[in-house]
Amino acid sequence: MAADRDEIYTLGIEEEYLLVDPDTRELAVDPPTDLLRDCEALVPADIGTVSPEFLKPQIEVGTAVCANLGEARVRLSALRRAVVTAAEAHGYRVIAASTHPIADWHDTQHTDKARYNELAADLQTVARRLLICGMHVHVGVDDDERRIDVMNQVSYFLPHLLALSTSSPFWQAQDTGLLSYRLSVFDELPRTGLPERFDSWGEYARHVGALVGAGLIEDASKIWWDARPSARFPTVEMRITDVCTTMEDSLTIAALFTCFVSMLTRLRRSNQRWRVYANMLINENRWRAQRYGLSEGMVDFGKGEIVPFATLLDEMIDLVGPDADMLGCRAEIEHARTIQARGTSAHRQLDAYRTAIGEGADHTEALRRVVDWLIAETAAATG
Repeated sequence: MAADRDEIYTLGIEEEYLLVDPDTRELAVDPPTDLLRDCEALVPADIGTVSPEFLKPQIEVGTAVCANLGEARVRLSALRRAVVTAAEAHGYRVIAASTHPIADWHDTQHTDKARYNELAADLQTVARRLLICGMHVHVGVDDDERRIDVMNQVSYFLPHLLALSTSSPFWQAQDTGLLSYRLSVFDELPRTGLPERFDSWGEYARHVGALVGAGLIEDASKIWWDARPSARFPTVEMRITDVCTTMEDSLTIAALFTCFVSMLTRLRRSNQRWRVYANMLINENRWRAQRYGLSEGMVDFGKGEIVPFATLLDEMIDLVGPDADMLGCRAEIEHARTIQARGTSAHRQLDAYRTAIGEGADHTEALRRVVDWLIAETAAATG
């Protein structure tokens, strides 16, 4: 079934980065405030925004609303370039990775901002451990009921997106054995994980209202599910993925998520829908993505067996092919095959570490070389 060319899917991409000292490779624990101002000065309003994140060494960018992946490419490239340029002017470097290989979260301080002060007071050590970065993708869905319907169904594909994005194999100078350790840290927060299922927007709103009415949260922005209806925009927001070190990988994640939304809407118009599986089943693939990335396959619940990720990827690309052609992002979704072949950032970080060890470096020096690789790859991937 062909995709509807009258349907418009705007999108936006948010990414979080870490600032590092190029000499020590440690985090920039307390970067100057004028670094952020310099970033903002390099970014016109029609490109997007640059803002502080919860911890001082973090910085967040967000594109303006994009009509298509081509606009997203231009804006994300400009944002990455602005952050790298401003950081280098202040003697720092930038890494796009969901954890820092050698950083100690005990050494960080949170940004002095009302919302962050409240989070720190409420969540205590759980918040102080949040030395992690992620990538969020917003896709415009202007109808409340359709946003809930898409959220209910898209959960099935979230582990596959995580597997393609992994960039956090190291934590506290240790190889965690996981390709996305970030998710382990993030899952310590309340109101995280796969989204709940709701029969209607009204049911969702009543549940949010119960939390707000009891004084537990101020609004739905403190519901941090892997996908959610955005509290600020008329979008479905995907939040499960690590931040990709390579910008082309980021654009592939954004393209695939946009295509999934388009595909599910296309099915809905034909009175069809994707089969909704219980979260206990999807969580098994979520764990496999977190632990193995795309290396060990995932469960195809229709077949009831573990299938190689490359096979699942072929099936996904075929599934959303009409949507990719309609949205003009065929090249971006095909790039997923490149990620599958050469590995994600997590695989490449581990390769850099093992190569350094093979060349005689000790553990600490090998981890510093991973930081060097992340700095170089992030800078090269600004478009």
